[in-house]
Amino acid sequence: MHSSNSVSLEADRGRPLQSMAVALISLAVCAMAFYSFQSLDTSDGYGLLSLFPTSVVVITALYTKRTIESLFIGVLVGLIMTNPLGEFIPALGDTFLDVFMNETVAWIFIACGLMGSMIGLVTIGGGAAAFGNWLTKRVHSKKGTLFSTMGLGMLIFIDDYLNAMTIGSSMRKAADKVKTSREFLSYVVDSTAAPVCIILPFSTWAVFFSGLLEENGVAGKGDGMSLFIQAIPYMLYAWICLLIVLLAISGKLPLLGRMKAAEMRAETTGRVLSVEDEPYSRDLQEEAKATNLFNFFVPIGSLIFFTWYFDIDIMSGAMAAIFVTLALYLVQRLMSMLQMFDAILNGFVSMIAPLGTLFCGFMLAEVNNTLGTTEYVIHATTPYMTSDLLPAVAFLIMAGLAFATASFWGIFVVGMPIILPLTQAVDANMALVIGAMISASAFGSHACFYGDSTVLSAKACGISPMSHAITQLPYALLGGFLATIGFLLLGFLL
Repeated sequence: MHSSNSVSLEADRGRPLQSMAVALISLAVCAMAFYSFQSLDTSDGYGLLSLFPTSVVVITALYTKRTIESLFIGVLVGLIMTNPLGEFIPALGDTFLDVFMNETVAWIFIACGLMGSMIGLVTIGGGAAAFGNWLTKRVHSKKGTLFSTMGLGMLIFIDDYLNAMTIGSSMRKAADKVKTSREFLSYVVDSTAAPVCIILPFSTWAVFFSGLLEENGVAGKGDGMSLFIQAIPYMLYAWICLLIVLLAISGKLPLLGRMKAAEMRAETTGRVLSVEDEPYSRDLQEEAKATNLFNFFVPIGSLIFFTWYFDIDIMSGAMAAIFVTLALYLVQRLMSMLQMFDAILNGFVSMIAPLGTLFCGFMLAEVNNTLGTTEYVIHATTPYMTSDLLPAVAFLIMAGLAFATASFWGIFVVGMPIILPLTQAVDANMALVIGAMISASAFGSHACFYGDSTVLSAKACGISPMSHAITQLPYALLGGFLATIGFLLLGFLL
């Protein structure tokens, strides 16, 4: 206990200096952004300079280990670059409003908030504790617990939000019992979210990308899903990612980077959380005394069923599941209606912090759209896209853009109309290129430290997004490297 307090005090002493450094960095990059706007001719676009705000975000986040602040600094830099100084504040207000009024953003806020409410109900009703007790009686080892987590991830494949939030919150107690660090748990949870969703044709990802293939004319009306299925064997990142998770859990792949330190901490001291991550765990609702397994399986089962029933709509599924759970608790007289509504409200409020990160990510995406970041990168690399190299180059470029912009679907609305006609023009293998592009989307979702899946996986496991992202990044980069080699080989062979 004494050593933990000492670490906390040292961290507190370092915060003023870190805050001052962040303030100075912010002033410097904003000044540079203002200078670039005033001195450079941007009538033909921003070119390489369009990458500047995103670079600021990545560097600042790696230094400060803070996501929302880093994203907001990047947004400010982008707005200063694209607006005269006198119009900067109104432009910031317009960006806020544009993001708030975006239908997709509103859907994500409501869906994720309702997921938080749903998990809050299951937690306060004792269902989560009952499931944890049931699992720990049957699985007594770290490997068994983590393989169970992976197995659940393979089963809940409808949507990566549903996957991450449900499994992370369900497996915390079981993982804590076998001294598994929350960092390792969140890595396994995140690795079976988007990577699983893209290789099974019954998910929100499959529906979105199959529709996009039809819109771009490479598949006829109603044939988009068929082309998507043809590309599944070539979604190399997802397959490699799952293989790496298997090897990491089984111990065949050594622990990489900070994951090794996190696991050593958990095994030697029993602390599954780092000192810095303890506030994120305290934000979670306290688990009630275990009741029965019906209070876990009925709510979670109804959540999965209704999400599928309402055409894979997690928002409608969460609403229906909340009503089912309320009825279940009323029949058991488990708690009063006021207590249940408090749990719903507290669960929704607990999602505000991760949703704040996502909101700033959407603001950065708006800034990048204004700067033309995606178009610049794709057009700059088009000359290198020969028939042999196209799959690997498409994967690298779209993966980099997905990581930098935290836009795992949106950038493909821009990228596919450029890359798919080019695929036809150079006579490259269409299914292979599609597999490479969708693999890039999964890589971005898995690796980006301010991406939705990363943020929600971290929230469900009770750690900060940066702790999760930094410990997971070596595995994601390894998967990305091996996928690139695979796409190079297949490009030449096919």
